[in-house]
Amino acid sequence: MHAVCVYCGSSRGQIPAHGAAASALGAELALRGMTLIYGGGGVGLMRELADSALRAGARVVGVIPRLLLEREAGHSALRELHVVESMHERKRMMADFADGFIALPGGLGTLEELFEVWTWRQLGYHNKPLGLLNVDGYFDTLLDFLAQGHEQGLMRADALGALIVDRDPARLLSRMAAAQPLQDDPWWTMRERV
Repeated sequence: MHAVCVYCGSSRGQIPAHGAAASALGAELALRGMTLIYGGGGVGLMRELADSALRAGARVVGVIPRLLLEREAGHSALRELHVVESMHERKRMMADFADGFIALPGGLGTLEELFEVWTWRQLGYHNKPLGLLNVDGYFDTLLDFLAQGHEQGLMRADALGALIVDRDPARLLSRMAAAQPLQDDPWWTMRERV
């Protein structure tokens, strides 16, 4: 895994732990010599992630639609900022550049991007690792919902098992690199979320 696509909020939100996790992940990617692929924004958690990776010496590649370039004030310090015409083109380019995917806390766009690449994997369009950085329990209720879908027979264990969930950025990256979901105690059967 040489390049990781990270989805996260264009807002900082109200929880300081979210920004700290974005910064920690950016630094960890740099420490491992990995390239960060992200949405190219210069605001919110996206900015914290990119700034941290850049400070630590990582290669950072942004991909942003022209329409969002002004709204999100594309990150001015990026040497590699691809401006595309649509969200579809953005997501495809980010996916093509990446060897794996991680979602941090974020809003509708973050969730949509995660679920799209997760669905692509389920359908066999790629076999790249998927990670969810569950900062401060942000995704606990979503994980409960997905577990309920499994319990009710609507979501297969092998599909859910493709998502590696962890609270620690370094451990998440290590598990993704080794493709190690929790086989013995999968997250969708746990009462306390990872």
